[in-house]
Formats: sequence, structure tokens, C-alpha cells
Amino acid sequence: MELTVYNINGEDTGRKVSLNESVFGIEPNDHAIYLDVKRYMANKRQGTSKVKERGEVSGSTKKIKRQKGTGTARAGDIKSPIFRGGGRVFGPRPRDYSFKLNKKVKQLARKSALSYKIKDKSIVVVEDFQFDEPKTKKYHSIIDNLKINKRSLLVLPEQNKNIYLSSRNFPGSEVITTSELATYHIMNTPVLMFSESAIDILDKSLSNK
Repeated sequence: MELTVYNINGEDTGRKVSLNESVFGIEPNDHAIYLDVKRYMANKRQGTSKVKERGEVSGSTKKIKRQKGTGTARAGDIKSPIFRGGGRVFGPRPRDYSFKLNKKVKQLARKSALSYKIKDKSIVVVEDFQFDEPKTKKYHSIIDNLKINKRSLLVLPEQNKNIYLSSRNFPGSEVITTSELATYHIMNTPVLMFSESAIDILDKSLSNK
């Protein structure tokens, strides 16, 4: 399995990168993808929602009326959830939503997501490039030259501040490193752009585990 390597002008460099079948060509496991995406989104939740319950609302604890003889339902104090201004029943409390997955399940999920992208022809490989200074216009021209008219994600082998800053103000574009690449990013982005050296790093990190 091979992909053509393009330069930042959108031209074919004449080189191709070989993709490991065990990483980019497996039979996708949908359940592994579901679990890993769910884990990623759950880990991003703050879990800081909190409401006041019956014991935390200010108000008198005196019984507001006698138990029987009023012709209406029995009632306790004014802080009861059935009254306006009373405490909420079973309201949210601060909690940690995160959970862990086995390393092999996360590896399988990423391989499955990448295999889907290869089948959809949604992966573009660009030769390694550098920016001397942050330039949104320059980054925009690369996207145009590669004829990418959808949201895109550029995966670099390591952090590059100038490229990151150049893409930050460009809508529908994101730049991350191979170590940050998660199943969520792969599935949530229509087009994946890999720098040439990032493919090798990703291949090694996923094929040796």
C-alpha cells in the first residue's frame, strides 16, 4: 500500500511512502473505535456541575402545616423539592467521568480509524516543511494547493510553533503531533494530512505494540 508524497505547492514529488498493512490495512473494529472515542470525550468533561439539595437550601426546618385534616397532601419543611425554591432531587454532583482503556484496545482503535481513512482516500502525505515565521496566509495557500476544501488535520512528527501559530487562525484546520493523535481526531476530521516523517513515527509506534 503506497501513497503519493506532495510538496507544499500541491505538486507530485515523484516519491511514495509505503504504509504498513498491519496499521493502515486491518479490518476495522467499530466497538474499539466507539470505546476509545467515548474515553477521549469522557476524559475532557470537567464534571463540576453542582446543585443544592434539600439539606443545603436555606430555609426553616419547621413543618409548614399539620399532618392531617387540611384536605391536601402531607408536607414537611419548606425546603422540600416539591416546593418552589426547595432543594433538587438527585441533582448532579462533582464527579470524575474519566475511565481507562487497555493499551491494546486504544492501539486497535487507532489502527481501525486509520484503515477507514485509507479506504475513504482521506489521507494526504506532504513532504516535511518549515515556516520561518507564523504566516496564516502561507498555511492557507498550502491547503489551497493541495485542493483540500474540508476540515483538515495536519499531523507533524514533533511540535512546530510557527506552523501551529499559522494554522490557529485558519477555520477548520488543526495541527497536532503524532503523540497527540487520538482516535477521536482521526474520526472527527474529514481529511488527514501527514508530514512524510510523521508516517514513519506513527507506523513504528503502532506496529511494535
